[in-house]
Amino acid sequence: MPAQDLPYRKRPERADVPHAARVRPPSAAPRPPAAAVHPPRGPARETLPPPRPCRGTRPGTVLALAAADYLATAGAALLLPGPDTAPALLGALLPLLLALHAHAGLYRPGPAPAALGDLPALLGRAAVCWCAAAALLAGVRPERALPPVLLAGAVAAHTVLACYGRATVYRARRNLARRRPRAALIVGTDPAARQLAAVLLGRPEYGLEPVGLVTPASMLPAPPGPAGAAPPLPRLGSPQDIARAVIRHTVRDVVFTVSPYADPHTAALLRSFVDQGSAVWLAGAAAAREGSPPHRETDHLWGFACRRLDTGPPRHGSRVKRTLDVVVAAVLLAATAPLLLGCALVVRLAHGPGVLHRQERVGRGGRTFTLLTFRTGRRRDGDGDGAAGDGAATSRLGRLLRRTSPAGLPQLWNVLRGDLSLVGPRPERPGAVRQSDRHHPEYAARLRMPPGLTGLAQVHARRGGISAEDRVRLDNLYIDSWSLWQDLRLVLRTAGSLFRPGRR
Repeated sequence: MPAQDLPYRKRPERADVPHAARVRPPSAAPRPPAAAVHPPRGPARETLPPPRPCRGTRPGTVLALAAADYLATAGAALLLPGPDTAPALLGALLPLLLALHAHAGLYRPGPAPAALGDLPALLGRAAVCWCAAAALLAGVRPERALPPVLLAGAVAAHTVLACYGRATVYRARRNLARRRPRAALIVGTDPAARQLAAVLLGRPEYGLEPVGLVTPASMLPAPPGPAGAAPPLPRLGSPQDIARAVIRHTVRDVVFTVSPYADPHTAALLRSFVDQGSAVWLAGAAAAREGSPPHRETDHLWGFACRRLDTGPPRHGSRVKRTLDVVVAAVLLAATAPLLLGCALVVRLAHGPGVLHRQERVGRGGRTFTLLTFRTGRRRDGDGDGAAGDGAATSRLGRLLRRTSPAGLPQLWNVLRGDLSLVGPRPERPGAVRQSDRHHPEYAARLRMPPGLTGLAQVHARRGGISAEDRVRLDNLYIDSWSLWQDLRLVLRTAGSLFRPGRR
């Protein structure tokens, strides 16, 4: 069947998709009317399902491979003489062997694994483990020291049994893949993307069933197929189409035929798939590492070089970060309560009713919330809460509040509610979000984390103005490399800049 005439096999709807995954993407969310703006009832929910363990590998395969290694170790240990030698060696061998195999990725096989392909790795690690266990046994029980010939025989028996066990597991895995393939998206351009789709559709033992082709916005779309051809795989171009396909087919695997770091558009796709918890594979030319040929552990898809991209689960520090936010915000609110009451009284006496200024901002997942600050301007006709920051209406008292920074103290209540975090991307207005989303492909990735009172981009902006492109890049860098120490360091740098003249 020609690559251009691939049939599209529709998959049934899945009812087990997490409710959070059904939230509309940020770029498609309509802007609510101004009269409907009010504080949300709780923290923003995630727009993507949480990452899943063993991405790209069925959990049953991992357990079966570990069981095969255990049986191979036990079988080789039973061949040794002495009633107490086998349990002692088994207790010393098994933890070390499992750790070495896990570190080498032997429990994360590729789409078409072969037991003979694992033979060199199994032999080397079996030799290391047996030599270490024999040395330990000789040190504890010198009379039970293993002779070299017996040690070599144990290593050989262990390797043969391990290969046989893995061959059995891989055979069962291929049979299961034929019966229950996983939905996959292919990212790339023609003809490589459609050729790979034809291979996956024609060889179900790989366990990947393509349900759509994703063409990055920076690449030209492929020409339409010939007239009268069979319905092709749907081509997904917009984030909304991709989100619908992921939810509809429960996509768990994504195959890139182009480098995921080629341009900002493919990098944005990679971030969204990693946060979604999908296994990311590189196939074809994308599987080469800096122009070098595929490595030993690289598998193939019927001639297409293929390897897994080790992305790891996103480290957004949800629980630790939220705990730090609640503790610090509660302490600061209690400590600054007299100052808050004093500022509220001064604003009320100077500007009249309406102490707080409410602004609509976009938070995590594109959900809007109400940002609270002290009103720094006089009320104008038609302005419900008073301006905060408009030069024409800002009073002398407002300028003083802004210079001394207590105007933003009510935002600690947003932190306590979960709308904001202490450290994160800058919260922006819905209009600015929509405009930036159109011009910067990686902008939507900023919404993976709640916005913050300060952040990496805000700290750099204090040294001088930065462009929107630089802000997006710095915010995504902060999210990708999140750590608790980085949050503490940014808080300290922000606190230091408040007492440094000429830095606002």
